[in-house]
Amino acid sequence: MRNFDFSPLYRTAIGFDRVASILDAVTHAEQGQPAYPPYNIESTGEDRYRISMAVAGFEQAELDINVEQSKLTVKGRKADTDSERKYLYRGIAGRNFERRFQLADHVRVADASLANGLLHIDLVREIPEAMKPRKIAIGGGDLLESPDRDAA
Repeated sequence: MRNFDFSPLYRTAIGFDRVASILDAVTHAEQGQPAYPPYNIESTGEDRYRISMAVAGFEQAELDINVEQSKLTVKGRKADTDSERKYLYRGIAGRNFERRFQLADHVRVADASLANGLLHIDLVREIPEAMKPRKIAIGGGDLLESPDRDAA
């Protein structure tokens, strides 16, 4: 029941077929993605976002953040130091992980920080000047009077 049909978007939108494809890919990718580590996505202002991931037990050197073609990948590789420890109960997950996020157009990673077991990744959407809304003036000339029409 979690499947959505995006085919109506292909018919009614002009030039937005890529958006429908991305939405379709996100719904399929999210179904197969693991739930570890848990994360939050929040809006921190106009055109500013933050991803916060719970990475308790990971050091900064064990985390890797990459952005390639609008795909943000966060990897955690835990060093194998647990062989010398003897756990009676192990409730804190310290396993390796890889989490992927699809970034929207014109969204870039601004900063990343690690504090209190949370990895914070700050994102900023920067729309180019050419893509911002602009007002189009309506001319007052008569379109029926053209130089080609007078010659006929």
